[in-house]
Amino acid sequence: MDVILLQDVKSLGKKGEKVKVNDGYGRNFLLPRGLAKEANAQAISELKNREAATAYRKAEELKKAQEDAAKISGKTVVLTAKAGQNGKLFGSVTAKEIAEGLLAQFGVSADKRKITVQEIKAFGTYECEVKLHTDVTAKCFVRVGE
Repeated sequence: MDVILLQDVKSLGKKGEKVKVNDGYGRNFLLPRGLAKEANAQAISELKNREAATAYRKAEELKKAQEDAAKISGKTVVLTAKAGQNGKLFGSVTAKEIAEGLLAQFGVSADKRKITVQEIKAFGTYECEVKLHTDVTAKCFVRVGE
């Protein structure tokens, strides 16, 4: 008997997979508990449509990430900070401030946890790496001044 899993089932498969099981296991355990549904023509076409929609959404996310990377690659984000003598900052410039600067200056939304930059505690220009997608990374510069 072929079934499509509605939930993850240990040692059988993940949600949305089509698997072959014994008739008794399917009829007496999986179907009554709502863990699976029988793989008829309608269920299979729904599964294919869901997979196609997921693939399309992932492709659109990748395309947007590539466009955003093209916008910021090699560009400089200008940030201001207060400093004491010798250009040493009060505190430091954080990834959150860099993310806000990217959004304000280039219109690119980036997660602060995906921004890699060395510790910025003085005026100057620093290189940072922004991970926009699992496959897309952009390098940009951060200039800190008064």
